[in-house]
Amino acid sequence: MITVFAVLGLVILLPRRGARGMAIRRLTLVLVMVSAVIAVIFPNLTNSVAAVLGVGRGTDLLLYGLIVVFLGFAVTSSAHNRRLDRQITDLARQIALTEATTAHDGRTPTEDGSPA
Repeated sequence: MITVFAVLGLVILLPRRGARGMAIRRLTLVLVMVSAVIAVIFPNLTNSVAAVLGVGRGTDLLLYGLIVVFLGFAVTSSAHNRRLDRQITDLARQIALTEATTAHDGRTPTEDGSPA
């Protein structure tokens, strides 16, 4: 189980941008959803898989899986929020510089055709 957690942790933490990263996230989500449906349809299967992985019961295995999914969500949400904060900061700086330049020229920001 520790090896499974380590591999999943690396997949979650490695930064990926673009189409490839999005595809990996979507495939992971589909895999989790299919696994959940299979666990509901065949509840004894979770006990068998847990025994193979060295976990006591199927419910424990589901709990561990939930922990991994939650941590993955938390890490990706945090990274997304950091990117958004950086974008907002950059936009605020650009607006401040634009307003400072137009104020220095003696024009209002709307006189040169730029939005207010």
